[in-house]
Amino acid sequence: MVFKRGVWLSSIFILMFTVVLSGCSGGTGSSSSSEEEGKTTITFWHSMTELTGDAIAEVIKAFEAEHTDIKVNSVFIAQQGEGKNEKLLAAVAGGNAPDVAYFDRFEVATWANQGSLTDLTEFAQKDGVTEDGFYPFAWEEANFDGKLYAMPTSTDARLVFYNKEHFEKAGLDPEQTPKTIAELEAVAEKLTIKEGKRFKQIGFIPWYGQGWFYGWGWAFGGDFLDANGKVTADDPKNVEALTWMSDFAKKYNIEDIASFTSSQGTSTMDPFFTGQLSMQVSGPWTVSQAKKFNPDMKYGVFPMPTPTGENHTTWSGGWATVMPKGSKNQEAAWEFMKFLSGEQGQEIFSKISGDFSIKESVNEKLGYKEDPIFKEFINILPQSHARPVMTQGSLYWNELASAVDLATRGKGTPEELLKKVTDNVTKALNP
Repeated sequence: MVFKRGVWLSSIFILMFTVVLSGCSGGTGSSSSSEEEGKTTITFWHSMTELTGDAIAEVIKAFEAEHTDIKVNSVFIAQQGEGKNEKLLAAVAGGNAPDVAYFDRFEVATWANQGSLTDLTEFAQKDGVTEDGFYPFAWEEANFDGKLYAMPTSTDARLVFYNKEHFEKAGLDPEQTPKTIAELEAVAEKLTIKEGKRFKQIGFIPWYGQGWFYGWGWAFGGDFLDANGKVTADDPKNVEALTWMSDFAKKYNIEDIASFTSSQGTSTMDPFFTGQLSMQVSGPWTVSQAKKFNPDMKYGVFPMPTPTGENHTTWSGGWATVMPKGSKNQEAAWEFMKFLSGEQGQEIFSKISGDFSIKESVNEKLGYKEDPIFKEFINILPQSHARPVMTQGSLYWNELASAVDLATRGKGTPEELLKKVTDNVTKALNP
């Protein structure tokens, strides 16, 4: 996701477009056929810079070498604040859309539902592209209402990062990590050092970093959408998860925790890197951040604990390519999308960008399973969840975040708050 150097998973996960010219771009308009060169030119909008920018440039180079009749006009699209979808929406509405766009999979269902994306089902069926080549959660997010609207390209996951030196100082075995919620609580207590209302060191904060409620709901065995598409935020297991978070806030005093977290700003001040936070839920990007901000830090990762210590899981976000409605060279656009999500394109892209591939075979080929940290992420991906595929995904995310905030501050019971989330999202889905 992630989703992505640094914190690429924003609280609502919306891809936002504002066009600027890139060095390799010939313009920002729609695709065209270049009669001079005898090639079909497709326009590709993306927001990738630095390593991911280098990666996509190499993918394009390899694609054009293999498909000598197609040229990719790569156009950089800056990712900015909320509500910046107007450029792409305007391009679609005006019949001047790019052929391919790099897109947050979280938003695929919403855009497909409003008719802004091209149905890729027939393209995939014709070329034998099926879910077998992808992690289940990635394929799930790329589909809506039984049709394929995107081709997955990258992914991530969430685990608990922990400071091994903190474990040793507290008399804990750094190779024996918590598996159950009860064990997590016991370890967190031993790692916490508090003077009055001030934390010198805090063992764990369930909702901090990437500790979003989806992860804990699934860890407790809950679900958020049933087989019939019914919203189930108030699933009894979800209520149990939020009750645990609320009790944790009471035990350590939410105001004292809030004072601690509010003092943490940029990544350089991340309390995990400064030694003030012993454990936190985060994603694979934390590895590169650790090398930059605290290269001598000794740390490890373990799956998010569950009440029983079994059935560990996680959730994943990530990116994809889509074909906006109005793409003028669909066959050529599809060939590029298929290439980027295929074995060759994925190997090139993931090797340079450092992102996890949506293909297990590529992750293995790149040696992620041999890395002591990355292998833990790769090992849990087959059990990962996708956030509910629905047209009100952003609303659901925000409602759950609000419920956690209110519950941990004692402003409503977990059951009442999650029932309200169910009602609000259900109403939005069925106006």
